[in-house]
Amino acid sequence: QLQLVESGGGLVQPGGSLTLSCAASGFTVDEYSISWFRQAPGKEREGVACISVGDMRIYADSVKGRFTISRDNVKNTVYLRLNSLKPDDTAVYYCARDRLPRAPGCTIALRNVGKWGQGTQVTVSP
Repeated sequence: QLQLVESGGGLVQPGGSLTLSCAASGFTVDEYSISWFRQAPGKEREGVACISVGDMRIYADSVKGRFTISRDNVKNTVYLRLNSLKPDDTAVYYCARDRLPRAPGCTIALRNVGKWGQGTQVTVSP
């Protein structure tokens, strides 16, 4: 069964760190670009980062230098490391798989998503 399961969210103080996990089943993460999106209350879902099958990484300007996306093919899991967290990073974070396998690169675009996870809440507050 095709599935993405996020975990690792929680409450953290400003300046703190978290590592989000996206465990995949029903496919292998080394054959698809995987992206992270987030959605804050009252706002549209926005792209955060993506990693391609060739390990190309793209980040939104708002998280560049603070967040890192990575992949563990043995564990079939994609991670998002969140450092120097700010209150504006508060959102539900979703991982997503591209619609098509083995794309040459990745883009953080809603139109490319073929499968969503259920999301994990990240709250940054004193």
